[in-house]
Amino acid sequence: MRKTLDRLLAAGGMVVAIVLLVAGGLLTWAHSYVHTQVHDQLASQQVFFPPKGSDALKPADIGPYLNKYAGQQLVTGDQAKAYADHFIAVHVKEIGGGQTYAQLSGKALAAPNDAKLKAQVDTVFRGETLRGLLLNAYAFDTMGNLALTAAIVAYIGAGLMAALSVLGFLHARRVHSGVPPKAGTGAPAIESIHA
Repeated sequence: MRKTLDRLLAAGGMVVAIVLLVAGGLLTWAHSYVHTQVHDQLASQQVFFPPKGSDALKPADIGPYLNKYAGQQLVTGDQAKAYADHFIAVHVKEIGGGQTYAQLSGKALAAPNDAKLKAQVDTVFRGETLRGLLLNAYAFDTMGNLALTAAIVAYIGAGLMAALSVLGFLHARRVHSGVPPKAGTGAPAIESIHA
């Protein structure tokens, strides 16, 4: 019984290890695919951070967040978030006078002949749209990074299950079904159990 149970548990462990390996492979592929797509899509837009020491990086609500990317091309999710939240959002807030697109749009509807307000609404809309697209890139890149973390966990789990399964098979080889243990091992003989 014990030998059969050990073999069944070890075989089950090997199946789990294989499933975890397959899951790890799929998650690694997902990470690679998402990361490549985000990089390629962002790179094709040819967006660059302001160069180091430029006036654009001097404001306190921009510089501390973007100085580390100064002069670089925007190609990663983290860069996209920084650019969206600490460059575009700051300028959109200035252009809109602290008002959101919805607030400005409502005012523009009430004053359809105000060309300056219409231009302000259009600029804020474009800025918010670009900001949203960059934040979507950041979200997808974050999901890709989570897939990589999950893949690593799956690979570790597969390794542990495979090791435990090997130990289970080794233990099953040492167990002798139906044969009483040797004298002096401390285990009762089969005859004494049935007596």
